Amino acid sequence: MALRLRSGQTLALSSVLLLAGAGPLGAQDASVRNRLDEIARVAARQFLAARAEAEQTRPTTPPPPTATRVDLTVQEATTRALERNLELAVERLNPRTFDLNITRIRAAYLPTATSQFGQRAVVQPPTNQLNGGTIVQNDTSTYNAGLAQSLPWGGGNFAFQFNNTKQVTSNIFANFNPTFTSSFNVNVTQPLLRGFMIDNNRQQLRVTAISRDISEIQLRGTITTTLASVRNTYWELLYALEAVEVARGSLALAEKLVEDNQARVEIGTMAPLDVVQAQAEVATRRQTVAQAEATWRTSELSLKRLIVNGTEDPLWRASINPIDRPVFAPEPLDVEGAVRRALDNRTDLEQARRQIDANDTTLRFMRNQTLPALDLSATYGAQGLGGTQFIRQGSGLGSTVIGQIPGGFADALRTLTGRDYPTWNAQLNMSYPLGASAADANYARARVQLSQSAAQLRALELQVATDVTNAALQVENGLTRYEAALAARQLAQTRLEAEQSRFDVGLSTNFFVVQAQRDLATAQNSELRALLDYRRALVDFQRVQEAPANRGGGVTAINAGSGGN
Repeated sequence: MALRLRSGQTLALSSVLLLAGAGPLGAQDASVRNRLDEIARVAARQFLAARAEAEQTRPTTPPPPTATRVDLTVQEATTRALERNLELAVERLNPRTFDLNITRIRAAYLPTATSQFGQRAVVQPPTNQLNGGTIVQNDTSTYNAGLAQSLPWGGGNFAFQFNNTKQVTSNIFANFNPTFTSSFNVNVTQPLLRGFMIDNNRQQLRVTAISRDISEIQLRGTITTTLASVRNTYWELLYALEAVEVARGSLALAEKLVEDNQARVEIGTMAPLDVVQAQAEVATRRQTVAQAEATWRTSELSLKRLIVNGTEDPLWRASINPIDRPVFAPEPLDVEGAVRRALDNRTDLEQARRQIDANDTTLRFMRNQTLPALDLSATYGAQGLGGTQFIRQGSGLGSTVIGQIPGGFADALRTLTGRDYPTWNAQLNMSYPLGASAADANYARARVQLSQSAAQLRALELQVATDVTNAALQVENGLTRYEAALAARQLAQTRLEAEQSRFDVGLSTNFFVVQAQRDLATAQNSELRALLDYRRALVDFQRVQEAPANRGGGVTAINAGSGGN
């Protein structure tokens, strides 16, 4: 820190330096030594005055603004978590992704329309006498349309094609010019064995729908565990605040003991060493206060993480004041009923059961793939012809044209709808691999995995019953711990009051008073910890009936793999 000294102060300091350099102090007499001591004292006083003046003129930094204090109940905390918890926001998007996936799979059953419009010109050289002329030019216009669709039942598909052409030619052998032709063709293919009851698309659609249900169950489980975490973290924050108050109260008792001991030392009824012991205890309890405040801040941050939607949330920068207090109200436990409810409703069991349903669907599909491929294919079509028709003199090739019959596209449609020129076809196509096939191996593997899934479900049911029973035991243990902690705190309070009274009349020592204060602080913390642990045990007992602590175990998902090929 730089100090500015006035001229008189500078002169005094300069005198000190000059006199100090005049010679060794040991060679000067007593008067000179006294004079130097006085100059040093004057310089020290002026230095202190200058430093005080500099401290007064130094600009002060305003203290940071105090964070907003927000009172919060348990109900308000859980409501905020439902609205703003980011993990829940992410989990809520999962069902929508499955909805879009279902839409993608269903799109395979939407009809597909096709069309074709074209113009083609061909000029042919005279390669033979039947070429139709020296230079023959054919101009063809094409107007086609079609519709195809995979059927959502039976695994079949159909296709409809409607074709139309107009041809203008210079071929002398042509009977129509221009020539209009129309045709339609309907084809239906229907599997009779493999792919009839279930196929790849239907298997994926059913499994994806089940996966969508599983995502809803997972969302419900995440909500349950999040709300349980919010309640438990709320109680932890309350414990941290109460621990700070207990630590500060213990510090106040220790400071009062220091004051009382100092008063006794001044009147001569206590040794100074007892004051030092009390002061050491004050220092120790200040450390305890600092540790308790750090725990409080950490607990507050943990609660904020669960109930805010980002650092922009006003609550993130506020100070939370939990205003609810834990109430000791013993609750009767129906362990048998709780286990039954958990076996019926717990989310990990529901997910496992739905996964087994998906495995059943996949197993049906893989078994269907072991059947022979037997497909019925049927086709029906017709053709129509129209245009300006030439009338020839004879029936011979290249006979002279003696007249025309006007016509057009309507003639082609008339003969088409009249089915004057029909075509139909029906056939059965069959294929089957000889020997053990990949589909047989996949089906055998899937059956083993389905048995494994059933065993995993039974193991999970046993785990759920164990979790609920353990949670009930924790509730009972918490109740016993709190009753013992309550009695211990009352006894510690009575002991401190008695020890303080004995100390006031000189029948006890400073050591026993300090020890009684420590015991009371420990007992207070233990009582609060036991009460909050009991509340946590009740929360966990309710939560374990609905959802596991994490996502829990599951059953093996059967993958169709190459079975669909």
